[in-house]
Amino acid sequence: MLTLKNVYIARDHAPIIAPVSETINAGEVLALMGPSGVGKSSLLAYLSGTLPSGLSGHGEVTLEHLAIQDLPIEKRQLGLLQQSPLLFNHLTVEENLLFAYKSPESRFLRKQAIRSKLEEIGLEGLEHQLPQHLSGGQQARLALLRTLLAKPKALLLDEPFSKLDHSLRAEMRELVLDAIQKTQVPTILVTHDQEDADLMATRVYSLRSI
Repeated sequence: MLTLKNVYIARDHAPIIAPVSETINAGEVLALMGPSGVGKSSLLAYLSGTLPSGLSGHGEVTLEHLAIQDLPIEKRQLGLLQQSPLLFNHLTVEENLLFAYKSPESRFLRKQAIRSKLEEIGLEGLEHQLPQHLSGGQQARLALLRTLLAKPKALLLDEPFSKLDHSLRAEMRELVLDAIQKTQVPTILVTHDQEDADLMATRVYSLRSI
């Protein structure tokens, strides 16, 4: 369960969005919508601990009843999927995934698990490729798999489909929704696309500026 209590973003101590209080339960998707520039991505950045200088975040964020808003990024246990895959282009597909896949298992067993996961999402045989040699759709699937291998307790999706064409968008939407249903993680989806919200969201929250 991910809970936001009176969460808002401020610039020079002046709030720029109305406070948000929402609870997202296991397997639920809250679609965060609103006009461009209203602060949707900034709100996700506050949750993930990546809010840029010049802005400040306020309010309590709890994940499974633990307050996380003051924790370092790596301790928040949130998975973030953005418009760009943000892959490590100097690392192979397999190395990108090993970076996220923390497990007490041996490196050999982790590699075996990774190859099985690659096969599940149609990337079998590509473990030694560099990300820049993959298609846009393949990069998107790889980014999703890397995010999931970190075993986040909640997902933050910041316009993850916006750079994909219509057919790839539908494919990725289905893959992400299937992952959410299997892992039962609470999820916040930032989107401008009403179809994304209609097909994925449990409910929609319209963010308002002040």
